[in-house]
Order: sequence, then C-alpha cells, then structure tokens
Amino acid sequence: MNKLGVLTSGGDAPGMNAAIRAVVKAANYNNIEVMGIHCGFQGLIDGKVQRLTFADVDNLADKGGTILKTSRCLEFHEEAGRKRALEVLRNQAIDSLVVIGGEGSFKGAEKLHELGIKVIGIPGTIDNDLSYTDYSIGFDTTLNTVLECIGKIKDTDFSHDKTTIVEVMGRYCGDLALYSALAGGGEIISTPERKLDFETICSELRLRIKNGKNDNLVIITERMYDLPALQKYIEEKLNIGVRTTVLGFIQRGGHPSAFDRVLASKMGVTAVKLLTEGYSGRAVGIKENKIINVELKNVNAAVVDKKDKYSMLETLLL
Repeated sequence: MNKLGVLTSGGDAPGMNAAIRAVVKAANYNNIEVMGIHCGFQGLIDGKVQRLTFADVDNLADKGGTILKTSRCLEFHEEAGRKRALEVLRNQAIDSLVVIGGEGSFKGAEKLHELGIKVIGIPGTIDNDLSYTDYSIGFDTTLNTVLECIGKIKDTDFSHDKTTIVEVMGRYCGDLALYSALAGGGEIISTPERKLDFETICSELRLRIKNGKNDNLVIITERMYDLPALQKYIEEKLNIGVRTTVLGFIQRGGHPSAFDRVLASKMGVTAVKLLTEGYSGRAVGIKENKIINVELKNVNAAVVDKKDKYSMLETLLL
C-alpha cells in the first residue's frame, strides 16, 4: 500500500475529524501518503482529492464536523457512478480507502471493496444505529448535547408546571432517546423499538399528574409522530398546556467529547493497521470496551437487543 484515501460520508458526527487525524498520523508512521477526498462519495466521483499532511490534521481532534466535508450521493448508487469513482481512485493511484460514516456509507464502501479497492469502514453516526458496535463516533457527544438541552427544558417546565414533548434524532434507532431518558430523567419515552400510542402517553401522563407530578418530559425519537397532532391530543384529553421542542441539527455540532475523541483515534489507527496487514471489506467497531472488526456485509446482521436497557428504564421511571 503506497497511497491511502480517506473520506467522510452521510451525516456529519462529532469526532470525525479526530478519526481523520488518526488515519493520517497512523499512515505517516507507516510511510503511506494520504489523500483526503472532499464531500464524500460525490467528491470522489467529481475528483475532489487533495493530499493531507501532518500539518493539515494537527490540532484537529477537538473540532466538530468534518474538514473533508460530507454529502449524500445518489449517483454512487448507480453502476456508472461507481465506475467513475473507481476511475478517479486509479488515476490518483489510491489503492486503499478509509470510509467514515454510517450504514449507507458502509454499503458504498462494500461496493468499492467488490470492485477491488481495499476498504475499511469506521462508524461515524450520531444515531448509534449500527448493531455490530456498541458505540459509533459522535453518539456520546450528541447524547451530552441532548442532556444539556433537556436540563434547561426541565428547569422551565418545573417553573411553570408544564409538560414538554422533546424530539431527538436517531432515525430508526431509539438510543439517543433511551440514553437521554436514563441520564436526564425523562418521565415518558417512545422509540421505534418501543413505540407508545397517543392514549398510552396520555395515560402515563394522567397518572403522574394525579400523583402530584405536574412538570413532565416526554422524549421521542424523530419521524415517529405528527407533533402538532400529539400535542393537541394530550391538551384536549388532559386539559393541560403542552410544549413541543424539536432539537434538530443542534445535536450534530459542537466539540467532540473526550470519549468520542479517544474512540475515533483508536478506530482510525486500527483501520490503517488492518489495511497494512492486507485486510479489506471490514468495519472497525467496539464491543465490551475492545476494538473489533467485522465484515462490512455483516455490520447489521445482528439484531440489537434492548430488552435489558428498557427493563432498567422502566424501573427508573416507576
């Protein structure tokens, strides 16, 4: 391996820059030149490739977002787009690639692996929705951002005896809602894995109000409800005022936590190590506090079992 490419794809996640830094430093240690590919797979197709040096990534670990930019590329889904990407890699003499992103990015990485490019994936997604790894880069930082916001909302809810519905990110995974409820004291939680209907939410709120708890927090995962309809339903059923707060993209930004910086660094070094040892088509992860790697095609083969997590949550919310 003489020249290595690195790109970030999909949604940005705090800690991506720390992973880029680790890849460049590990590659330099092994006398491997690194090329940064801007704007994800779209940038690869468009030939947006630039050499990355130690100076480019020094002091980068604490920066949010990604210096390489990112995008979602529909063109790469087509065979013609992938062939153009392959041509760019060959013209640049890039024989190995590190892809930092989520599930969709890993599918793209797998396609390049099948076309003969050595590829290693690093999980960078705030949703924590890749089942093969306990944590993905960015999840811990985003969780702490959510907790900060929830803490402020609870202060004003208490002052006014209000109920607030807080929508957090996660797409089809409820980990952000689940962990923020565990750590932040959310009274009611609804996630894709354990979705509550309107009446169940009202019943739980009614019981808490009856027991003297007039300020309540309902934490839900995005894309699950029509928020105005849910708000109106609760207000009419319980005759209370309800607020709704969508945290939105504030959850993506900010300086990565120490946990994410360290995790990203370990994963970046491991990705380069795997490539130097001849591995390809694999994704780095963490299980039981140990860095692991699995085949890209198996990243979502296992079903995440949240039974124990939800059991603990229900105990804490009694």
